[in-house]
Amino acid sequence: MMYTALVSGVLFPLHEKLKKHSSVAVRRHMEQTQYWPPARLQELQIERLRALLLRAQQQVPYYRAAFARIGFDAARDFKGVADLVRLPLLDKATIRENIETLKADDARNLVRYNTGGSTGAPLTFFVGRHRVSHDVAAKWRATRWWNVDIGDREIVIWGSPIELSAQDRVRMVRDTLMRTELMSAFATTEAGLDGHVERIRQRRPKMLFGYPTVLARIASHAEDKGIRLDKLGIRVAFVTSECLYPSQREQIERVFGCPVANGYGGRDSGFIAHQCPGGKLHITSEDIVIEVLDPEGRQLPPGESGEIVVTHLQSGDFPFIRYRTGDVGALDTEPCSCGRTLPVLKEIHGRTTDFLINQDGTLIHSAALAYIMRDLPAVRAFKVIQETLDWTRVQIVYDGLFDDKARQAVEAGFHARMGKQVKIDVELVPEILPEKSGKYRYCVTKLETPWNALTK
Repeated sequence: MMYTALVSGVLFPLHEKLKKHSSVAVRRHMEQTQYWPPARLQELQIERLRALLLRAQQQVPYYRAAFARIGFDAARDFKGVADLVRLPLLDKATIRENIETLKADDARNLVRYNTGGSTGAPLTFFVGRHRVSHDVAAKWRATRWWNVDIGDREIVIWGSPIELSAQDRVRMVRDTLMRTELMSAFATTEAGLDGHVERIRQRRPKMLFGYPTVLARIASHAEDKGIRLDKLGIRVAFVTSECLYPSQREQIERVFGCPVANGYGGRDSGFIAHQCPGGKLHITSEDIVIEVLDPEGRQLPPGESGEIVVTHLQSGDFPFIRYRTGDVGALDTEPCSCGRTLPVLKEIHGRTTDFLINQDGTLIHSAALAYIMRDLPAVRAFKVIQETLDWTRVQIVYDGLFDDKARQAVEAGFHARMGKQVKIDVELVPEILPEKSGKYRYCVTKLETPWNALTK
């Protein structure tokens, strides 16, 4: 505890000061605003949103032209979040095509960032110190909700080549001082999983951080080997970057003997929301505006599901205004029992690409297909690829003999959900490979879905 207090109270603040970040002061302010009355929080959000739009209009060539084209004046026309529907949506293709004109004229010390490209479309963009400070502060605040802090022993199991290739000597010294250890999410062989389990036992971290798929796989491997990991003193397992399924949560919590805290966000969209011990996903509303849109681009009320579109209020140097996350979710109508007044995300269904199309034209969420596979205990991993409306491939890693009964069960389950006339090709494979980012995509469709209409 004394070392943790030294790191969180002295060493990390010094680290941030040397990098000219204001994350310490921002976090302290956030720990007050999280309990503000909702009306006061909304006033703060509107004030910051107005400032972002004004700066975009005055300093960012792309938005100066875009606002002029539609006749929008931020000082005159902006009254609240509802007015955002007048503005264009921002997606990865737009950023790639306008990367230089999206930089603010008065921006200084921009840092180049990249996404891992788990959806097959990597993105390069720029971030200023102000946004970095707020993103760090938001994550730090949420970490402290779980009775852990910077300086507690942590194991991060990550797959992004960006982090894995950046372990220079300075970073290694920093991670050693902060007691953070990075392990590769790509080590999914028998030997690699053995190494992860043994290192976790040796390290006895207070917190884990990683993809739910990878943590669940490590948990399953330890359980298969009869190795106990629930008495190591792990207080929480933070998961992010993938949809967290109930079965994964249950397995991680059972094997590691700790609660799972689901986080939602991205390198591009920022730290959007984090689960508190009360069980709800709190939105970082001081810095993030969320719109939930239907396929026609209309804002939906809380409780209704649509595509999540994000405006990052601290991204003035390189604005992310109405940025399409590609995720589908809904806002909650009920506050959290924890007492924090931050608005709540009710649920995240997954990415827009996690939906397949039935023969009758209706959407099917990948979770419906996942339940078919989970009814077959010998299925170790799987991937669904919808090639056409009439043809779907199912790749399966199977433990044991895949007989006619198992094949018929898979085909019957998919026919029941996708249509009886769909051709289902079952392919036995030795391994389902992750994307370049280390994440796994269980469900891929090559068809156009209604969500694509937002870009037309």
